[in-house]
Amino acid sequence: MNVIDQLEAEQLKVAVPELRPGDTVRVHAKVVEGTRERIQVLEGLVIRVTGGGLKRNFTVRRVANGVGVERTFLLHSPRIDKVDVVRHGQVRQARLFYLRGKIGKDARIKERREGGTGSKAEAQRSRTQRRQGAPAGAGRRAGGEEDAE
Repeated sequence: MNVIDQLEAEQLKVAVPELRPGDTVRVHAKVVEGTRERIQVLEGLVIRVTGGGLKRNFTVRRVANGVGVERTFLLHSPRIDKVDVVRHGQVRQARLFYLRGKIGKDARIKERREGGTGSKAEAQRSRTQRRQGAPAGAGRRAGGEEDAE
């Protein structure tokens, strides 16, 4: 490991959320105004994630009063206090620039569900359970009862 890699490794933040395009995030950024420093919160949609390591950055788009505002942040910058992921969006593209031309309901993105829900996911789970020899309703209790231990 050379000197540059060591310096970059020291500056990496430890607790950084996994950001993907389509996620709605709340970014707490430090803003300097004259001699004062305050934290400004920007909530919006991640439309692009680029780079890697210390140079990883993301672009957040927010529509306020009918005006779209985009801001790019370095993920490991000392100016970023914290990044909260509000919800995960389900998208099929890495760059969501097409949202610039959409307004209102057209600009909505479906929420990504972890673990899979719905009839297709349930059918897949029951198929794998049957192949493994477990009964179809294994793991569930009849009537939704749980043990009170």
